[in-house]
Amino acid sequence: MVHLERIRIRPVASLDAVSVSERTLVDRGPEWNRRYTIVERTPGSDARPAPVTEERDPRLRRLETTYDLERETVTVRERGSDETATFHLDLDRECFASWLSEFLDYPVEIVRTDESGGPDAAAPSGLTVVSAETLETVAEWYDEIDADELCRRVQPTLVVGGAPPFWEDRLYGRADRIVPVEVGSTTLYGIGPSQLSGVSARDPETGAQTDGFRETFVERRRATLPDWATAVRFDHYFRLLAETQVPQASVGTTLSVDEPITVGEPVPSPTPAD
Repeated sequence: MVHLERIRIRPVASLDAVSVSERTLVDRGPEWNRRYTIVERTPGSDARPAPVTEERDPRLRRLETTYDLERETVTVRERGSDETATFHLDLDRECFASWLSEFLDYPVEIVRTDESGGPDAAAPSGLTVVSAETLETVAEWYDEIDADELCRRVQPTLVVGGAPPFWEDRLYGRADRIVPVEVGSTTLYGIGPSQLSGVSARDPETGAQTDGFRETFVERRRATLPDWATAVRFDHYFRLLAETQVPQASVGTTLSVDEPITVGEPVPSPTPAD
């Protein structure tokens, strides 16, 4: 049975993800996903703050973070170090920002993504989806990358079990169509294949570039694109995850691990009024 195997969220964008057993959907997707963003502080500037991502600054990859979402805390340390620091993500935001500023050697702030004017506040809600077998298959294209590392490189929100490799390519059709996806009692809309960023070409712990990662990926992805994929959606082949949107009717519903997943037939994209 095709089912939801893992839910992965990143409470602080560009830091480690955490797996949870269930998550309520809010306007921007799973609750707590990318709630906070690290931005470079530019005193005296009126420019919109620029997010500090692991692609922009690979040193973020050297940080290991764990979360207690009930207490709303993050514990952070540099990989290989025994020294940790724990911060409340609202009450201690300035202290957390100071710790990161010292680590990065330039001033940063931690901002709420959903606050007015926060970075990515206008980004569409949604989740990215991949099957566990896809991760296993793609990892085999590389000598020293396993499925867990590949998952950390490509950062899916939902990992699906009981499905064949590249099952997620069933979750989209033509650009003017959506594909209804039922996860338990929750409906998502599949909208297209997701483009991988340059982050996936880097080691998730060191940030070092993996030579030939993109070239190998593009060559093998083109060669193994399944018959059920809508090939016209691939202007290039550095794509893997399926993107989904959260319709307004699904806001407030809860996704839970082990729930069954069914995929409907493509239908015309709804208008905003729908």
